[in-house]
Amino acid sequence: MLICFMVNISLGSVSIPLEDTLNAIIGRTTKVDSWGYIIWNYRIPKAFTAILVGSGLALSGLLMQTLFRNPLAGPFVLGISAGASLGAALLILGSALFSGIFLGKVNDISLALASSIGSFLVLLAVMVVAAKVKDTMALLIIGLMFGSITTAVVSVLSYFSSAEKLQQYVYWSFGSIGNLSWNQLLLLLMIIGIGILISIFSIKPLNALLLGESYAKSLGVNMKRSRYSIIVATGLLAGGVTAFAGPIAFIGLAVPHLTRQIFNTTDHKVLVPAVLIYGAILMLICDTIAQMPNSASVLPINAITSIIGAPVVIWLLLRKRKMIF
Repeated sequence: MLICFMVNISLGSVSIPLEDTLNAIIGRTTKVDSWGYIIWNYRIPKAFTAILVGSGLALSGLLMQTLFRNPLAGPFVLGISAGASLGAALLILGSALFSGIFLGKVNDISLALASSIGSFLVLLAVMVVAAKVKDTMALLIIGLMFGSITTAVVSVLSYFSSAEKLQQYVYWSFGSIGNLSWNQLLLLLMIIGIGILISIFSIKPLNALLLGESYAKSLGVNMKRSRYSIIVATGLLAGGVTAFAGPIAFIGLAVPHLTRQIFNTTDHKVLVPAVLIYGAILMLICDTIAQMPNSASVLPINAITSIIGAPVVIWLLLRKRKMIF
């Protein structure tokens, strides 16, 4: 991860030698004065954002796959990401009617706020449903229905919006990790940190859930409390990432499978720290490719995560010929 971090901050539209990159990090002067400013105000925050985004999505994907015992479950199955997208759509596409409710102006801060409100409201709805539904699979279906409803509302807003607003929303949906300031990065770190802490305290229930809810109950696991904890952790991780970086596909679905294949285990004492590290590594690699070194162009991070990651997962599964779950 450290190697990927250094490579990520060394490459970009401006070519900066590795020696000058190291000098800028430790506070020494560089050959060109602007290089230090570029590294500290653009590249290092972007690299830290990639680490947080990759770790958060990977861990939330692991939580959902274990809770629902479904290898196709990802961090967005509860509709939390769709809620964040709805918040952003209401701000961008319905700005004439709804922008005053938020901040009255579409910018990075107002987008993050609108997305956070959307994901939080959907999380509250899921928590209310979880209190009334005892069957975990029914909760999964209801979460997918929440996602369908919010997606339908976004489609209606898109139909009636102008081409300029629609283009702005499409650009947001591509995902971006290069727009966060140090203050926004600190807030994202706090959200992801709380989600990771809740996940660590849920390791025992997660291991028990692998053999089913009945077995977990026989071990003394409080299923209602454990389900709440896992849902809240997923909401913080996936909702926080979507609010600050947009919807980013593939990482949450694939990294848990990659980690299980590499470590050949289902023990969450191993998987939780492992997915955090491998999610960060994969996101750093994808961001390095997306920023197209020595070029001013930046490819959509969503496209790169799927193009680069999906063949790797297919290759690993074909080589192992079985899926550990």
